[in-house]
Amino acid sequence: VQLQASGGGLVQAGGSLRLSCAASGRIFSHYVMGWFRLAPGKERDFVGRINWGSGDPYYSDSMKGRFTISRDNTKNTVYLQMNSLKPDDAAVYYCAAKTGTYSRYRYWGQGTQVTVSS
Repeated sequence: VQLQASGGGLVQAGGSLRLSCAASGRIFSHYVMGWFRLAPGKERDFVGRINWGSGDPYYSDSMKGRFTISRDNTKNTVYLQMNSLKPDDAAVYYCAAKTGTYSRYRYWGQGTQVTVSS
């Protein structure tokens, strides 16, 4: 499985961005797709995940309410809709995939940069 993240860019505080993660290769219904972010000088943050088969999302507490994860099975793509962006949201955002709820993320995309101006 290969993952390609895109959609990052520069946005003003309060604005929105939608990131995409296109997967190539076979994605099975038991796979879980996750989003993470990494800002300079900080540890990697878990943003949220979505079960590929059911479409059920799960979010980190700090991301609830502003971020929405969805997926389009027909396009093998996962989305991260980010609203009301803050300067603290600036980071490189990565998508990742694992083969089950309790497994480790095995496949990683290359990351896409999100910059939020105040």
